[in-house]
Amino acid sequence: MAFRKPFLFLLKFCFFINMMQIVGSSNRDAAILLRVKNSQLDDPLGKLDDWVETTHNAPCNWTGISCDPQTLKVVSINLSNFNVSGNFPADFCRILSLQNLNLSNNNLVGPVTSDSISLCSHLLSLNLSSNYFDGNLPEFSTKFLNLTLLDFSFNSFTGEIPGTFVNFPKLQILALFSNLLNGSIPEFLSNLTELTRLELAYNPFRQSSLPVNIGRLTKLQNLWLPLTNLTGKIPDSIGNLVSLKNLDLSNNTLTGKIPESIGGLKSVEQIELYKNQLFGELPDAFSNLTSLLRFDASENNLTRKIPESLASLPLESLNLNDNSLEGAIPDILALNPKLNTLNLYNNRFSGTLPRNLGMNSELEEIDVSNNSFEGPLPQNLCYRKKLQLLVLFENRISGSIPESYGDCSSLTYVRIQNNELSGTVPEEFWSFSGLERLEISDNKLEGSIPPAISNAKGLTQLVIFGNNFSDKLPSEICYLHELAIVDLSVNQFSGELPSCIINLTKLQRLDIHENMFTGAIPKTVSLWRDLTELDFSHNRFFGEIPAELGSLLVLTYLDLSWNSISGEIPEELTKLKLNKFNVSNNRLEGKVPLGFNANFYLSSLMGNPDLCSPDLKPLPTCSRSKPVSFMLVGILSVIALILIGSLLWLLIKTKKFVAFGSKNKQSWKITSFQQVRFNEEEVLASLTNENLIGTGRSGRVYQVKLKSGQTVAAKRLWEVVRLPESERVFQLEVETLGRIRHANIIKLLFSCIHEDFRMLVYEYMENGSLGDVLHGEKGGVLLDWPRRFAIALGVAQGMAYLHHDCVPPIVHRDIKSNNILLDKECRPKLADFGFAKTMQQDGNDCEQVMSSVVGSYGYIAPEYAHTMKVTVKSDVYSFGVVLLELISGKSPNHSSFGENKDIVKWVTEAAFSNQEQVKENVALDQILDIRMNPSAIEYHQVKRVLNVALSCTSELPTNRPSMRRVVELFKLHSSTHIK
Repeated sequence: MAFRKPFLFLLKFCFFINMMQIVGSSNRDAAILLRVKNSQLDDPLGKLDDWVETTHNAPCNWTGISCDPQTLKVVSINLSNFNVSGNFPADFCRILSLQNLNLSNNNLVGPVTSDSISLCSHLLSLNLSSNYFDGNLPEFSTKFLNLTLLDFSFNSFTGEIPGTFVNFPKLQILALFSNLLNGSIPEFLSNLTELTRLELAYNPFRQSSLPVNIGRLTKLQNLWLPLTNLTGKIPDSIGNLVSLKNLDLSNNTLTGKIPESIGGLKSVEQIELYKNQLFGELPDAFSNLTSLLRFDASENNLTRKIPESLASLPLESLNLNDNSLEGAIPDILALNPKLNTLNLYNNRFSGTLPRNLGMNSELEEIDVSNNSFEGPLPQNLCYRKKLQLLVLFENRISGSIPESYGDCSSLTYVRIQNNELSGTVPEEFWSFSGLERLEISDNKLEGSIPPAISNAKGLTQLVIFGNNFSDKLPSEICYLHELAIVDLSVNQFSGELPSCIINLTKLQRLDIHENMFTGAIPKTVSLWRDLTELDFSHNRFFGEIPAELGSLLVLTYLDLSWNSISGEIPEELTKLKLNKFNVSNNRLEGKVPLGFNANFYLSSLMGNPDLCSPDLKPLPTCSRSKPVSFMLVGILSVIALILIGSLLWLLIKTKKFVAFGSKNKQSWKITSFQQVRFNEEEVLASLTNENLIGTGRSGRVYQVKLKSGQTVAAKRLWEVVRLPESERVFQLEVETLGRIRHANIIKLLFSCIHEDFRMLVYEYMENGSLGDVLHGEKGGVLLDWPRRFAIALGVAQGMAYLHHDCVPPIVHRDIKSNNILLDKECRPKLADFGFAKTMQQDGNDCEQVMSSVVGSYGYIAPEYAHTMKVTVKSDVYSFGVVLLELISGKSPNHSSFGENKDIVKWVTEAAFSNQEQVKENVALDQILDIRMNPSAIEYHQVKRVLNVALSCTSELPTNRPSMRRVVELFKLHSSTHIK
């Protein structure tokens, strides 16, 4: 017993000393954390407000802090997505027990110096991704013996990868992607033999080869190097990467053959080699790659046949498009139970499509267009009822469309034009509820469009020209409210157009030339506000040209030639900015309107014997009007004035005019969003035709000068009766613009709700829209490149704010030059948020399925049009189109591009030759707007911006940069910008 008491005392004493050490350690850790918080970080969201020294169990229960449960020492700091700002807080690393430091997705800036990073040599993981760090990568002069993860991705680091990166003997993950690194890819990376992930993608490295000894990284699972300026051959040692699951070397300039050693990648699940300059045959070395699910070697210069060893694998997707491959598709491919995507377009394949293709797998996408396939369509292509994309155009496929295709209700996108198909189309084939695009033109198909087409309510494009379709156009087509493009030309349709066709309010192109349509042209066409092209030529229409066509302000192509149209040419048509105008060979009469009285239009007026002109030969000279005509006009004018006066009196008497004359402010509800001095009545009273400055899809815009001297823009939305979605547009504008503030986003000053109308009032932009400046009469405002670059940067900053700084993110969904407004200094501001969509989670990753596709023809991202799924990358694509407009000065669907070709395809074809190399200088000379005349330095900058535009308009959304990244690239390129 005497021995026991001293022992217990000693035990308690040791425990007390240990507790004192733990408390002391915790206090030191807390002091360091508080010092960093208070002196090195800005915490605008208050995420670190619970970092208080008096907190119980401080700092282990502070937000973002994790401690060892035994020692209570800080082992992890995770401030990811806290929106903190400042410089790199290196003093966190003074906590010697710290193992993991995660500062990703914040607003940290400045360089990371070698001295500051050396404090962190005891870490296991260091994540600084998605910040704004710049300068050179730091030297790691001290060995980081325990570091397993180093993630510097999504920053603005430049220069070389330092040689001191070899001081990571245990490094497993090295992520440097999406920076501005412009050195070379060093060979010494192959010495980091513990690596499982090497991710260097999306950096402007100078031309360099893949490390010859890359095969030493036998533990590597992810080799991710797209868009890293790789050149040379793929080294044979690649086959030693036996643990590799993902090999992505896409979007580079690799050359030579795909090495036979690729057959050694026994664990690989995905091989991405697309967009390189690889040539020769595909090696017949794939037999052992039994885990391979996705193989993409598209957009290279590969030749010969598809090897059996590749075709026999249980692939989910096979992409070999845009090569020079030939021969037949191996029949064994049709036995694959997993195949869901097959892209073989733009090759030299021949023979028939495998008879059982689709029988054994849930095939979702097939595109074998632009080859030399012949024979019949496979009967069972949609056997599993999963097929969505059927693209077979530009082949020699013959026979009829199988009746079994009428059961393929999963189809959303069909393009089988330019073949030799004949017979009737299965009735159900017209009527799939999810069908968005049906293009079966230039075949030998016959029959009529069935009433069942009304079920295809999501159809946006109906293109069936160049067949033998006949009969009347069914009135059920009017149920297809999403239709934007209708081309029924060169068929044998007859009868009158359904009167309800005027209700297709989203029409952008209506082409029915060379048919036998009769009757009058619809007179009430004002709802076709998005119509850019109307071709009714070579039919049997009669009656007069509707004057209301002059209200279609975006109409640029109007052809009514070779009909039996009579009456005069309406003066209202001269308001349009027409690239094509043709009313020849009709029965028109009277005087040619002044706007068309020019030799430029002469051929478009011929063939109308009773059409006259004062001076346009050989048209007959107009005779003088008889005096009685002036008398008649005078009488009619007096009658009109009497009628107008009576109508105004009636409106006032019945209180229908209260919105414009009443002093009772309770008749409307005003909500202000900015400090502005205004009087409601003066705004309402200014909504007159004299102040009208624009008419758009959602309403009319007026210039209003307030008594205070300030000028504003007032948009009165169409009445709900005229535009059912008007109320939704109003709410979206208010909800979006009412809560956001940015220098490059239009300011909403106030909104007005009245029982009869809705109105939105914005700041006034003196120079109108970018579309008007580029393509209208204001070209002189914006000729030089520096201004165009400044506009591009401003728009990018506004979009980056919407995508990355708004919580939750906002997708605009209608980015186009007409929705970019310019103030008197040509500073840009995004406008028209009537179709904006607030995303529900992180905007970089989430996608949402829309009930319909909105946007403007030529700007809509392909995946959005095909799948109805919208992401922030949909906006990025539209922005890329705007960049191409700024560079070329051409609208997205300019007639000079040729048939079925938009600005993206036109520029892409100019930028990339069919050979091995990018013809940058030649391409830019072909594309460049001659009005700019850039200097040598500016010319270099235009090339850089062109590269950004091509990245933004990439077919695959994952290949498009984020808008934050675009801003970074623009700021980098602004070093060559001449102010």
